[in-house]
Amino acid sequence: MESTFLAWMFRMPLIKRWALMYCVKAENIAEHSHQVAIVAHLLAVIKNKKFAGNLNADRAATVALYHEASETRYGDIVSPTKYANSEISREFKKIERLAEQECLESLPEELRDIFEDIVVQDNVEQQYKDIVKAADIMVAYIKALDELNHNNPEFEHVEQNLKMKLEGLSATMPEVDYFRSTFLRFCTVSVDKLSKHP
Repeated sequence: MESTFLAWMFRMPLIKRWALMYCVKAENIAEHSHQVAIVAHLLAVIKNKKFAGNLNADRAATVALYHEASETRYGDIVSPTKYANSEISREFKKIERLAEQECLESLPEELRDIFEDIVVQDNVEQQYKDIVKAADIMVAYIKALDELNHNNPEFEHVEQNLKMKLEGLSATMPEVDYFRSTFLRFCTVSVDKLSKHP
C-alpha cells in the first residue's frame, strides 16, 4: 500500500503561524514543531536529572514533533478564534481529532499501532502532554520576546499572557522554572553576544 503520510507531514513548512498578527520574522509549523521538540526534550532531561523524574526524553521530543500534525489537514487556527468561546473550542477540538485520525489512517496499516499514541493527542500519556504543552508555551514566549526585541509591539500582550502561563507552570513544574533561569536569557541575543559566552 502506498502512503500519503509523509507527504502530509512535509507540508508543515507551508502552514504559517500567527496568521492574525504582524510578524517581523515569519514562522511555520515545521520550525515551531522542531523547536518545541528541542525544548520538550530538554525539559524531560531536566525533570529526570534535577527533580527525580522518570520520563523518556526521546518520547517527549517525538510527541512534540508530531503535536501539530493535525494542522497539515486544516491549517493553523489562531488562539483568539479557537478559544473564542466554549462551543467554538469544542468544535475545533473535534476537527483536530478528525484530522489526527486522518493522519493516522494515511499510514500503512501495519505501522499505525506505533503512531496511534504519537499523532493522536488523546492517546498521549498526560505526563508527556504536560511537558509538550509547557514546551509549546515556552517556544511561543521566546517568539514573543524575539518580536519585541525587533520593536514589534504587536506581541506585547502575547508576551504578558505567556509569561503569566509560564509563572503558573513553574509553580508545579520545577523543570520549567529551571529552564527559564538557565536558557531563556540567551534565546534572543545577537550572535555577537552569543559568541562571547560558552
